[in-house]
Amino acid sequence: MDLTDRIEVVGTERAEVGEGPVWDVRSSRLVWVDILGRRIHVTDPRTGKTDSIDVPLHVGAVVPRVAGGYVAALQDGFWIVGDGAPRRIVTVAEARPGLRFNDGKCDPAGRFWAGTMAYDEAPGAAWLYRLEASGLATRVLDGATISNGLAWSGDGRTMYYIDSPTQRVDAFTFDRATGDLRDRRTVIQIPKELGTPDGMTIDADGGLWVALWGGGAVHQYVDGRLHREIRLPASRVTSCAFGDKDLGTLFITSAREGLSDDDLRDQPLAGALFRVRPGVRGVAPHTYLGG
Repeated sequence: MDLTDRIEVVGTERAEVGEGPVWDVRSSRLVWVDILGRRIHVTDPRTGKTDSIDVPLHVGAVVPRVAGGYVAALQDGFWIVGDGAPRRIVTVAEARPGLRFNDGKCDPAGRFWAGTMAYDEAPGAAWLYRLEASGLATRVLDGATISNGLAWSGDGRTMYYIDSPTQRVDAFTFDRATGDLRDRRTVIQIPKELGTPDGMTIDADGGLWVALWGGGAVHQYVDGRLHREIRLPASRVTSCAFGDKDLGTLFITSAREGLSDDDLRDQPLAGALFRVRPGVRGVAPHTYLGG
């Protein structure tokens, strides 16, 4: 099924680097970020109306918080936002001016995972962190370059992870009780000519949906093999997430950063939020359980 002609634009926002979409079941809205714009967007897909939260630093990812508002991975660590003035939970020990947080997501036990990257994309300079409900931030993986997409299998026993320059989706055996990882292995290898793997989500049947920066597409992989491609009218596709009340809509973010004037004339929708109904459903996103 070719879904390209069914792509719709949601709202009028054009992000420098749109990222990290997550469905907020409390409000039936999509929450996503503009990393370099230092804004968290909350979009009603029925009307396209977007309310925005300004934050003091570059913002890589955001997740709903059980106690209200959201938790965001800002440049130096984890913050509470959308519930009064932004306030810091914890600054990570490795924070420095040349590093920022990138993509992140909650695991099935309500912990928030988010990774970093160097602004100059220096190899091996990044980490993946786990924020416990207690507010403790633990460094789980080191030696990454651009820590990116995350997803968990329906049974909670497998965590999927993207470090973009590797061109891979890796899987770990995941311990829900402790958050520990083991047995890293590669489950998807993506040729460079198709684009760089960025954000990721999973559907209710276990299919992985991977956004391709520079590839202008989202790919669905089933059992490690390319099953479907959705082409977008923007080359820098950054992430995707299922939403709407039936979790049957795939929302897709994109970026304008680094595009020339000629590129932007050819891609006037770069940075937009898109949606499509792919005929499968996602899984309900997990919520951060900390205070």
